[in-house]
Amino acid sequence: MIVDGIVEPMELGHLPYKKGTFEDYLGVRGYERLGKKKWRQHVADVIARLMAALEPEYVVLGGGNVKKLQELPPGCRAGDNANAFLGGFRLWQETSGCNASTAGKGRL
Repeated sequence: MIVDGIVEPMELGHLPYKKGTFEDYLGVRGYERLGKKKWRQHVADVIARLMAALEPEYVVLGGGNVKKLQELPPGCRAGDNANAFLGGFRLWQETSGCNASTAGKGRL
């Protein structure tokens, strides 16, 4: 998540959800255990919860299973995992006199 131009790292897959974590329901194990229809319902439910809590402008869904969704939830678009590497590299590039090691310093 990027807030006011500052990257806010988050690891949301490990948050509790029902009888496990988001990862347990939305990952490969969840898909195999739940089947396509229930898995899609959980994806929609989790996306709705996260969007309500975090209020992002939009959500980029990635990973191989995004192709298994018939349609994307509102406010979402499909992304490519290759872009994750590009974005990660950009975090460490210096721009406008600011880099990842100084970003956020001086903020309360």
